[in-house]
Amino acid sequence: MLPKKALYNANKLQKRLRRQVGTAIADFNMIEAGDIVMVCLSGGKDSYVLLDILMNLQAHAPLPFKLVAVNLDQKQPGFPGEVLPEYLSKIGVPFRIVEQDTYSVVKRVIAEGKTTCSLCSRLRRGVLYRVASELGATKIALGHHRDDILQTLFLNMFYGGKLKAMPPKLISDDGRHTVIRPLAYCKEKDIAAYAARVAFPIIPCNLCGSQPNLQRQVIKEMLQQWDKRFPGRLETMFRAMQNIQLSHLADTSLFDFKGLKTQDTPFANGDTAFDEETFEPSIEEMVYPLLENAENSN
Repeated sequence: MLPKKALYNANKLQKRLRRQVGTAIADFNMIEAGDIVMVCLSGGKDSYVLLDILMNLQAHAPLPFKLVAVNLDQKQPGFPGEVLPEYLSKIGVPFRIVEQDTYSVVKRVIAEGKTTCSLCSRLRRGVLYRVASELGATKIALGHHRDDILQTLFLNMFYGGKLKAMPPKLISDDGRHTVIRPLAYCKEKDIAAYAARVAFPIIPCNLCGSQPNLQRQVIKEMLQQWDKRFPGRLETMFRAMQNIQLSHLADTSLFDFKGLKTQDTPFANGDTAFDEETFEPSIEEMVYPLLENAENSN
């Protein structure tokens, strides 16, 4: 039983997360009446919080939908296979544990010292799609949050040359599955704080955690530094992903630059992309350099 203050803080965090999840579900029409939502539960903080919030919403939602939790036991050495079945039985949610040794495949195919995330993710996705079909699931819910989406955006820009992130809702390549990310509006630090206060039985991913210098980790640390130095910057960046102006980018397949001609009716804000008079830096961005210079001069 949590102490009174800890319980209050946990409830406050849960309400915030529940509101953000509910908004994301509504904005992207993620869950509809009669859906069978397969919640992919890895044993990490994100997926625990996802299941917790969806169960809470299910109990109060005006439309009926079902939840089934699915864990893929990839046979990583030392994986505590009893933790999730015990937890899921305790909270009373239908579940299925799928055992498939993708760990050995990854270790055999990927050379020592190389990152395993890409292959591991593809193998895991294939298994989960198969299980979703077997269960008759109409939606597959993943635990990616706002920070994951922003990290993917920068990974694709820095290393892939693409302006691409994780969409909150997508259709699988074969057109058979709908994948949803109900935590799309949630901050990782809120998820971590809530998971710690509720004390979910977290299972670490040793396969991924043993890899130094992961590109995603580098991007994550960069964004965390930005968030620390300039509070509100990550929120602004995420809003930018929802406010795209194709005429001010450079993709000729999405905007007809060749056919662009002068005309009598001007474009709204057509020639103001980032003009000085239209850009007002945040208070933090103005003040922080002054404080930093003052500290350095002492």
